[in-house]
Amino acid sequence: MMKTFSIFYIINFFCFQSFCQVNTDSSVTLGNKVITLSEVVLTKKLNVPGFIHRIKNDSSFYKAFRNLRILGFTALNDIRMVDKNGNLKASLYSKTKQLRSNNCRTMLVLEETATGDMYNEVHELNYYTAQMYASLFFTRGSICGEHNIVSGTDFSTAGKSGMEKHKEQLKILFFNPGKKISGLPFMSNKTPIFEDEMADKYDMSIDMDLYNGIYCYVFRQKVKPGNESDVVIDEMTTWFNDSTYEVVARNYSLSYDAAVYDFKVNMEVKMGTYKNLTVPVLIRYNGNWKAITKKRERGIFTATLFDFE
Repeated sequence: MMKTFSIFYIINFFCFQSFCQVNTDSSVTLGNKVITLSEVVLTKKLNVPGFIHRIKNDSSFYKAFRNLRILGFTALNDIRMVDKNGNLKASLYSKTKQLRSNNCRTMLVLEETATGDMYNEVHELNYYTAQMYASLFFTRGSICGEHNIVSGTDFSTAGKSGMEKHKEQLKILFFNPGKKISGLPFMSNKTPIFEDEMADKYDMSIDMDLYNGIYCYVFRQKVKPGNESDVVIDEMTTWFNDSTYEVVARNYSLSYDAAVYDFKVNMEVKMGTYKNLTVPVLIRYNGNWKAITKKRERGIFTATLFDFE
């Protein structure tokens, strides 16, 4: 009995003297940002201020989507509209091919199957979720003179109103999660999650992970309980290439609730490479949104992009 007590006392004494490490994580404070670092990140001696500066000013995510304007590719498009119980109301499945020639892009529809009321009587998409998807991944007619330069890009909803304005707002958030965007009235002060005035509303951490064979820094941000009404981005996890710091993948949840407009959206984006360009290869969306005078829409879509050229 005495021997057991002595061993217990010795172990606790040495742990009290900090010879035992109970918590392998540590944290750093940058302005109002408290960021938890995993043990492997501590071992890598990551320059945390430099890392945060890089991701705060990252343009690789948006540029990957801009690269789609200058490339040919094949896409599998899967759009499903459901009711509040998750039952299928309408769907569109298609295989399309974007062609590039003489600085112009066009699109061929190789296969298509539609169900329910996905199209109206004049063969226009009947749901604004599907319309938003089409504006991202479909090409109507011939579009010429585009480029993939992101520097100086001005995001704006000027000249748009009603549902066209709301669709544009959501697209801006898709491409620029975490940044302050002047084109989002009533929302712009809730989107810059890297700024000090928003930082204390989030739990933040940096870890490392192997993602599709690429060593990545994983930056996670999640809104603290009680702050949900003060933010638009509820949660975001981004995998950054540990060598180039380009975005390899990103999962994020967005929500907003106002008298005339509300949405709740979950997104997953996975990147790939073609030659020296980063491109999105898989985009998943699951969300619902409603605008005044419109019925609530609940939609799920998946875009799978491949055969870049």
